[in-house]
Amino acid sequence: MLEKKHIVKSVAAGSIAEELEIEQGDVLLRINGNKIEDVFDYHYLVNDEYLELLILKQNGEEWELEIEKEYQEDLGIEFEQGLMDQYRSCRNKCIFCFIDQMPKGMRETLYFKDDDSRLSFLQGNYITLTNMSDEDVDRIILYKLAPINISVHTTNKELRCKMLNNRFAGEALNKIKKLYENEIEMNSQIVLCKGYNDGKELDKTIEDLSQYIPHMRSLSVVPIGLTKYRDNLAVVEKFTKEDAIQVLEQIHSWQEKIKEKHGHRFVFASDEWYITAGLPIPEEDYYEGYGQIENGVGMVRSLIDEVREYLLEVEVDEKARKIAMVTGVLAAPTITQLAKEVMTKYPNIEAQVYAIENEFFGKDITVAGLLTGQDIIKQLKGKDLGEYLILPNVLLRDGEDVLLDDLCVSDIERELQVKIKIAQEDGKSFVETMTL
Repeated sequence: MLEKKHIVKSVAAGSIAEELEIEQGDVLLRINGNKIEDVFDYHYLVNDEYLELLILKQNGEEWELEIEKEYQEDLGIEFEQGLMDQYRSCRNKCIFCFIDQMPKGMRETLYFKDDDSRLSFLQGNYITLTNMSDEDVDRIILYKLAPINISVHTTNKELRCKMLNNRFAGEALNKIKKLYENEIEMNSQIVLCKGYNDGKELDKTIEDLSQYIPHMRSLSVVPIGLTKYRDNLAVVEKFTKEDAIQVLEQIHSWQEKIKEKHGHRFVFASDEWYITAGLPIPEEDYYEGYGQIENGVGMVRSLIDEVREYLLEVEVDEKARKIAMVTGVLAAPTITQLAKEVMTKYPNIEAQVYAIENEFFGKDITVAGLLTGQDIIKQLKGKDLGEYLILPNVLLRDGEDVLLDDLCVSDIERELQVKIKIAQEDGKSFVETMTL
């Protein structure tokens, strides 16, 4: 087999690597005499206070570099392959997988299913454990890599095999016990599917996972997302308002039991359950530090509080302006209310919030992050959008201005003949994109 090449993509300004004249295109061969298999090895070995690096320069020279630094101080190197290895794709055919519910003809990268434990550590991705070898688990334990985020869905092994369409999915849960016994911090999630892992099965899963506290830090429960592209897939019904109320009652009941025993709630429902149920979003203290905010747990409360706090301290600009804002159907009532509060503080601003229905994936998909440029253009064409149109950054591919359907922000600007501003996910940005 060919030895892996860990090619330097960039070097941070002012970093140790820059000082040592490591450059783009150089290749890292060894650290302290050790081969580097992937990013797990690199992050573990590079922590030491004394390092010996073997670097292959682009002219063919090999440089041996000695480094004395602070413990865990970063070298400032970014590699061409983020994992310093090939990404591992998911082998499951989960009944709730969003990628299997996408139409044909979209860009190839959107169809890649990752299930890589290294991404769980580096980027917070959730993994099913079915793609993780015993050696992977041993390396996580050896290197004390944490937290590891796990898509559990159910602790009923037979049901998990059925939901993931993988005969090994049930036994993969044994890895949780091993991680727990070795004090590796974990978070977990359940994608709830009506008629499968809800009801008594949800009770069992919450109870089983709570046995791994304190090393299992939190559990989120999110509803399945159902697109209109489910031909030849398992039949799963949409959760109703009454269903959402029942799910919340279950979760709240478990929170009381677990908090009494362990001092914290542990399990949380994503915001979508409260909105579907027509119930108010809990206050900040309820979320105990927003440990699962990336899963949509407490995101609405965080935005509301940040907007209101910022409005208390900001100075009013008297400039008059008319603007428009885009959001998904789910968040529309919250965004509309917050826009009204901004307009109360800034009486010369007139803002119109447009809730875009997701015709591309189907109207049951209501989150803003899955809106497409073509739906925005189609539904806003010919409308008075004022001086500029505000889009939430969750619409865009990370670090770029491209939406899911490959339309760019500039395409929307051209089609709608309006300037576009991008609002970040925090309250300060929400207010500033409306007022500055």
